[in-house]
Amino acid sequence: MSNPQNSIKMRLQFGELNITPRVVNRLHELDFTVPELEDAIAEHKSDCDGEPSVYVGTYGKYNDGSLCGLWIDLSTFDDYDEFINFCQAIHADEEDPELMAQDFECFPRQWYNEGFITEEDFDHIKEYTEMCEKHSAEAVDDYLEFHDDLDDFEEAYCGEWDSEEDFARHIVEECYNLEKTMGDLARYFDYEAFGRELFMFDYTMGANGHVFRPV
Repeated sequence: MSNPQNSIKMRLQFGELNITPRVVNRLHELDFTVPELEDAIAEHKSDCDGEPSVYVGTYGKYNDGSLCGLWIDLSTFDDYDEFINFCQAIHADEEDPELMAQDFECFPRQWYNEGFITEEDFDHIKEYTEMCEKHSAEAVDDYLEFHDDLDDFEEAYCGEWDSEEDFARHIVEECYNLEKTMGDLARYFDYEAFGRELFMFDYTMGANGHVFRPV
């Protein structure tokens, strides 16, 4: 679609945006031409293949029985205002669309809100994505079992172990010389009990085996 005068509809993932003169004017208010919106849809549309994504419709369409909207890849935006502007553009057939996040994928449930994603939640999701790329989704998800945000993740993160006992062995090897202090008795050291104590008072281990120290 390169000329709005020769086109009537712009296909979204579900439903279509009718290109009327009023819609064209509304897109201009949002700093889009029709071809630019087409390009933006191609850039921001999510394949739902591991990207942090939301399905964006509107309450007005939903109340009229329409799920018209688009799966949007949040990681393709530089900031929240750009994201909101794009969401308004794909629903430019409404004068003041009340955006509705109808579903989500690949980010923690705590930052999803059907009433729509706030700027704070958007920033959390961007940080979550960056941390997952730098470390791993499993490590970040383990941390979020015990915390509401990622502010102290990197300072708290210790690594991955198969069990609390394995981590206890790591701590002993790093911090103590049992053979020097205990001699032959070192072979009887109870790593399992030491591990239980470590994770009772100091450390936490998530479901995927990632360990975090208190900060």
